[in-house]
Amino acid sequence: MADAPQIPDEAEVRARWGAFAWTAENAEKAKAVIARYPAGRQRSAVMPLLDLAQRQVGAETQTQGWLPVPVIEYVAAALDMPFIRAYEVATFYTMYNLVPVGRYHVQVCGTTPCLLRGSDDVMAACKNRGMTKGKTTPDGLFTLTEVECMGTCTNAPMVQINDDNYEDLDYDSMTRILDDLAAGKTPKTGTQVPGRHTSEPEGGPTTLKEMVKANHDYRKDW
Repeated sequence: MADAPQIPDEAEVRARWGAFAWTAENAEKAKAVIARYPAGRQRSAVMPLLDLAQRQVGAETQTQGWLPVPVIEYVAAALDMPFIRAYEVATFYTMYNLVPVGRYHVQVCGTTPCLLRGSDDVMAACKNRGMTKGKTTPDGLFTLTEVECMGTCTNAPMVQINDDNYEDLDYDSMTRILDDLAAGKTPKTGTQVPGRHTSEPEGGPTTLKEMVKANHDYRKDW
């Protein structure tokens, strides 16, 4: 991830989150996750439990969620593992937010395929709404982060906003998505190209047999 700010374990953070505990619903979810692993191997549940904790923080703050140090400590204690081991996981994977974010965490891919296909225009649409990389807008609505490849290169350029991917973007479609979110609407996820289905070729799927007439047959030249 291009932007990876980390918040220190400050007094106000510990005062706010030092008493973190699972909700009744999440306690049952955590118990079910831990039960997937053999006895003594409960540490293997660290990733899903960190995600669950981040979502609980998000629900309590009406944001996409983040992981304050006391919350990571809570997860580590629940799994009987050293804090530093849980912290290593939280700081390694970009799915975990180490600073507060807005209601919508806009992660723009800036890796080569997306860059060549117009990620600069996507970023421009974000900046046009007052976003700055690594910052949250004053209204608390959007946090903008530039990230590395998220594995949707056939539909470049793309962004991930919270749990949803938006693909085949340009300036106008990205602007429309942000406008919808700001208005409390639910924009269409996935590809933004009309008629395209997931990562199929634009214009629909093809087969080699169907392409014979459209392509030169080099076999006679061999």
